[in-house]
Amino acid sequence: MTYTTLSLTLIFILIPLILSKTLKLGLEKDTIIATIRSVVQLLAVGYVLKFIFDASSPIYMILMIVLMIVVATLNASKKGKNIPGVVWKLGLTLAIVELVTQGVLLGFHIIPIAPQYIIPISGMLIGNAMVLSILFLNRFSSEIEANEHEIELILSLGGTPKQAVHRHLTNAIKASMIPTIEAQKTIGLVQLPGMMSGQIIGGADPIQAVQFQILIVFALLTCATLSSIIFGFLIYPTLFNERMQMINKAIT
Repeated sequence: MTYTTLSLTLIFILIPLILSKTLKLGLEKDTIIATIRSVVQLLAVGYVLKFIFDASSPIYMILMIVLMIVVATLNASKKGKNIPGVVWKLGLTLAIVELVTQGVLLGFHIIPIAPQYIIPISGMLIGNAMVLSILFLNRFSSEIEANEHEIELILSLGGTPKQAVHRHLTNAIKASMIPTIEAQKTIGLVQLPGMMSGQIIGGADPIQAVQFQILIVFALLTCATLSSIIFGFLIYPTLFNERMQMINKAIT
């Protein structure tokens, strides 16, 4: 694909701009900003990845993964600005998810130790963990706000903070995992996933593309489970003080 043919895809931007203007949705500015940012960011990442692949240095590869974790952490932490230590807790969660999943992939020689494999897969896993963390925060916040009196009642009867929020914590964890599980039920039937489609468009054998996609599907399930559970158990204690009283009723 040339830059000339790529520029023709701006038609897909003009359609929502025209409809937004016609229906007075007021989304024109956000659409233009999102378009410019996506183009600049993707082109910049493309050149950075080309440099890293050509250099074949593990240091550059590690720095790229660290950058992904930092950016994902800062973005998702905006949703939990009322949580003490949310940045390091979220960063730790994403780091553990990355270490566990890549540890399995590399430890069992499922993928080669090469930037061309590790960086794209890390990006998918970290990005997914970031989205799941945001979903968890939104659901957990709703659970706490809707059941504040129940939680305080359990505490007043001598229950521990863990006992008071256990049901709401597990509900939030389950809710944040459901999209991943449901998406896997229809994968290949309703949609062809991005990684698989990209490989096929790039000329790869469809069977090999499917094999890599299955790898990602399984890894994403672990990613969903780990990110929701680890992050959930790291942040729920911040709702209470040392005397087991509920102090933080708003976490988003």
